[in-house]
Amino acid sequence: MLIRIAARLRDPEATLAGRSKTTFAKMNRETKVREKRQATLERKEQRQRDRDAGVEVEHEVEDLSHLDVAVVEGVEPDVSVKR
Repeated sequence: MLIRIAARLRDPEATLAGRSKTTFAKMNRETKVREKRQATLERKEQRQRDRDAGVEVEHEVEDLSHLDVAVVEGVEPDVSVKR
């Protein structure tokens, strides 16, 4: 048993095997996902509070000019959007 422990202490690869190998890029991606979920939850709660307070919300028209199609099925074209 003592030989195994001593061998592990000398072998740097063995000591790193138990360590987390998460990169900063992965941690940043995970942080971004958490922040996006939190923002979505806050927007959802705000809409619920607005509905409960009886506030009428006017929906914004989405700009679909970046799409490569002339017509999107089920979407009414907005004449105010310039192409």
